[in-house]
Amino acid sequence: MRTSMATLVALTAVVMGVVGCTQTSGGGQADAACAVVIEYENRRYGDVANVDFTPGDRLGTATHKSCDDGHGMPEDWTTGAYEVEGLDPEVAIAVGDTPDDVLFVAVDAHGELPAEVCERLPSQTCPSSTA
Repeated sequence: MRTSMATLVALTAVVMGVVGCTQTSGGGQADAACAVVIEYENRRYGDVANVDFTPGDRLGTATHKSCDDGHGMPEDWTTGAYEVEGLDPEVAIAVGDTPDDVLFVAVDAHGELPAEVCERLPSQTCPSSTA
């Protein structure tokens, strides 16, 4: 039973990670679950899970874009933007209130992750056009 439950949990995590915006109930626009969108220096970034990274120095302030998903965060808010060691901020940054509690976000390069980010993903295959 443990193997079956572990498989189910893993598959659920994969499905949830693949679906960026899903309808949660009722079909209304306010019912959609929103993807993370961060703006920093006129660039838009999205969150990327399971990336091996170390946050560096604070770069400034980033804006977490709002999304009316019906869960009470209808307005933009600001947070700290931090370097990611070894990556240009035009490719990826870390965001959060402190460098000890940050989220890795990368620029969306026409629907694909930048090659520099793909190289940091454990056991994930990136499209051959970027790696």
